[in-house]
Amino acid sequence: MKVLNKGAEFLLEGSAMGFLNNAFPDISSDRLENCIVLPGFVDVHVHLREPGFSYKETVKTGTMAAARGGYTAVCPMPNLDPVPDSPADLKKQLDIIERDACVRVLPYGSITVNEGGKELADLAALAPYVIAFSDDGRGVQNDEIMTEAMIEANRLGKIIAAHCEDNSLLRGGYIHDGEYARLHGHRGICSESEWRQIERDIGLVRKTGCKYHVCHISTAESVELIRRAKAEGLDVTCETAPHYLVFTDADLLEDGRFKMNPPLRSQKDQQALIEGIIDGTIDMIATDHAPHSKEEKAKGLEKSAFGIVGLETAFPVLYTRLVRGGVISLERLVELMSTNPAKRFNIDIENDFTVFDLESIYRIDDRDFLSMGKSSPFVGMQVFGRCKLTACAGSIVYSDGKY
Repeated sequence: MKVLNKGAEFLLEGSAMGFLNNAFPDISSDRLENCIVLPGFVDVHVHLREPGFSYKETVKTGTMAAARGGYTAVCPMPNLDPVPDSPADLKKQLDIIERDACVRVLPYGSITVNEGGKELADLAALAPYVIAFSDDGRGVQNDEIMTEAMIEANRLGKIIAAHCEDNSLLRGGYIHDGEYARLHGHRGICSESEWRQIERDIGLVRKTGCKYHVCHISTAESVELIRRAKAEGLDVTCETAPHYLVFTDADLLEDGRFKMNPPLRSQKDQQALIEGIIDGTIDMIATDHAPHSKEEKAKGLEKSAFGIVGLETAFPVLYTRLVRGGVISLERLVELMSTNPAKRFNIDIENDFTVFDLESIYRIDDRDFLSMGKSSPFVGMQVFGRCKLTACAGSIVYSDGKY
């Protein structure tokens, strides 16, 4: 069994290796022959749906899915019921996490009351209990509210993680405003609806000094804006998601499992994202794991709910396409999925690790998912890399298909 450990900071620390060897002496047994040990993955953008929407996903099923995917820390977004915009409402979520989570769950607090975009939430009261602030699912439309949020987050030493979407530019769209939309009579979402709000927010970061993170970028313009902001020395990071790196709007089918927000973009956008991955403009990859019921995803591209699942497929998909495809190294993929998000969001994963058989080849089958959500564009894709074991904070949380 190989261990990815060359003394570099993106790989398993020596203390974690000592822990592995002492706590799990059988880890190098025949069942893990030809496997590799990696640091636990960190996903800073997931939807666990509790409280409020447990028919889609629960903290228990979502974190089981995370463990199966090699994740040891996940950060759920606040579009819940109730929205965690106060300590009292956040506590309802924290109680469920304490009871049911099998990996670290570090929630976001909302930027505005009820994610309504009109009144700032009590960020100071929430700050000790949340990883960062976001109104994910909705862009903050009001410039003054976003400015106030950045000033307060800066005072508190917290990150603003922004879902960037200018509602005035959406015009009822639901897939990318590209060739597929034109050929098939669909209403498109223009790229400007994403990058225009990123442009606004970068200007506000320049004024406020806030730590700023851009969620799920999908366009070439977004990559370039963030590249320039970094060159200027602004405290800006960003993420993209596996589906934007693997699919474009040319791959769309008339199926709800290809509908997410932001939508799959053009080949030009995808190439810009890959270049951003290579040159370091894009700091991390997050899944935007967003489960829905079967009924909500069975209404085609126009009427299905936005969102797909991704925790159980992210590493094998990215390892197959990017690493085996010769785009990036395995070490770079570990940076994107583990070290970089852990550093940016100050998440301790020192004693977390996952074990993968990189030679295991199989087709992704949604019947195997531990998540309650089954809608994924990766279903049927042949991939390399099967998770054999995941350990979080000194305990095995997933092993050989068992939670």
